[in-house]
Amino acid sequence: MNGRERLGEFLQTRRSQLQPEDLGIPGYGERRRVPGLRREELASLAGVSVSYYTRLEQGQSLNASPQVLDAIARALRLEEAERLHLHNLARAPARGSGRGRRAAPERVTAATGQLLEALVHVPAIVTGRRSDVLAWNRLGRALFAGHLDPGAPDRPAERPNMARLVFLDAHTRDLYTDWPAKARAVVGNLRLVAGRHPDDTALHALVGELSAKSADFASMWADHRVTACAVATYEMRHPLVGPLTVTQQTLSHGPGQDQGQNIVVATTEADSPARTTLALLDQVTPQHDPARPGVRAGSGSGSG
Repeated sequence: MNGRERLGEFLQTRRSQLQPEDLGIPGYGERRRVPGLRREELASLAGVSVSYYTRLEQGQSLNASPQVLDAIARALRLEEAERLHLHNLARAPARGSGRGRRAAPERVTAATGQLLEALVHVPAIVTGRRSDVLAWNRLGRALFAGHLDPGAPDRPAERPNMARLVFLDAHTRDLYTDWPAKARAVVGNLRLVAGRHPDDTALHALVGELSAKSADFASMWADHRVTACAVATYEMRHPLVGPLTVTQQTLSHGPGQDQGQNIVVATTEADSPARTTLALLDQVTPQHDPARPGVRAGSGSGSG
């Protein structure tokens, strides 16, 4: 699928998710053949001609201006992350380059490794842009993936991938009381990354694998929701220490949000039962975990 087709699919899907009555458009009790807004209604809300919007949605128009894209984003009631995703899709090449780009190997930088070492009593993992786990600290592995080999992130071919774990791993699925909310966040973030990196063949392969193996993923991917996973609160059911509520924060770290690494940390409210539960997990997790208390910066060659 080329850039114009991705843009058109996004616009068509999001248009179908809007209800006319929610936007003050009178329906007069009519039954519509297809759900959502009509093209002419969306074009009117955005202040563009119906013919122009139709060409844009059908992948027949190039070089939509930022002003037009912002007007369409407002008409579609897109959130900020979704608006940026729309701009990214519009900037993507109309045709594929013929060969996908092989991204540079991902590895933990020295600065990221130092930060991970400092988070001794805070669960933390370092992820690449496709959600591969590049490193984790002792408590991060214990909370998110205690059933996996501590040294797996050091071996590029065996690195865990958080999207695969959420959709294909029973242990990870059971960790989240509201698993659908976590799953939607994972898919929304992958959508955001796919818009920024349309030629990433490894990312396309990951999406294809998850779509084939998980009907839940395929359904959520087709929904075209975009989510910037910055801060979210989840109720977790840990097999060793029981239930706890954590706030997961994703901190972008590196030369830029598109190319840098993400550090995902889990925190709990002060004086809360969850804080006590997390302290218990810290106590029952071996202090000399082979995953090491910190990380060897730059270890492994990474996977593109």
